[in-house]
Amino acid sequence: MLEVENLTVTYGDARILLNLSLKAPEGSVTCVLGPNGSGKTTLLRSICGLVRATSGTIRFSGIEIQNEKTHEIVKRGLIMVPEGRRLWPSLSVQENLEMGAYLLGDAENSQRRIRYVLELFPHLSSRLKQLCGTLSGGEQQMVAIGRGLMGSPKFLLLDEPSLGLAPLIVREVYQAVEKIAEAGTTILLVEQNTQMALSLASYGYVLENGHTVMEGEGRYLKDNPYIKEAYLGL
Repeated sequence: MLEVENLTVTYGDARILLNLSLKAPEGSVTCVLGPNGSGKTTLLRSICGLVRATSGTIRFSGIEIQNEKTHEIVKRGLIMVPEGRRLWPSLSVQENLEMGAYLLGDAENSQRRIRYVLELFPHLSSRLKQLCGTLSGGEQQMVAIGRGLMGSPKFLLLDEPSLGLAPLIVREVYQAVEKIAEAGTTILLVEQNTQMALSLASYGYVLENGHTVMEGEGRYLKDNPYIKEAYLGL
């Protein structure tokens, strides 16, 4: 469903990604692992059109999208939940969710999507009128994922969904992500929480210094000695 071939991205003289390639088949959960500064977020931003690639090709459902504008990519059904949530703190939970459905322009479908989000995150049902700036970090992450789902994505990019969350909240978020995948949404997951990511992903890529140093099935990477030592502390 998503194919990235020989992607290179530079900021000035700094080369962030170098000839990076990956695939995410339809209906799968694919993860991208790596330390800070390895280029994970730049990869997602490039896929979404927020950062222009120096060279390389990005195909979504067989169509090249690397030169399209972000709102055009979103209309195709490829939506990103950014690192750090990026919510509107002075708007309510419901208003933030409704903003996620802005491009759909369908009030009836918007309400149906809100019900779907509340099924995934029942805790938000009592928070709909609450300002997002007053929520806990875990609640904000739920809203951020929910806002992404409001656009009826075919493909969801998740950037560090567990960052800064307590272990119990991380488990709750990942249970929701698993349900989203089971419902048919393809997911590309960027994470530093290697153990959680590999427990969910069918395939993974490990990035270091802007290029892939390892890839394979999730269970293979989880049992790999290098991954255990470098990322799991085992």
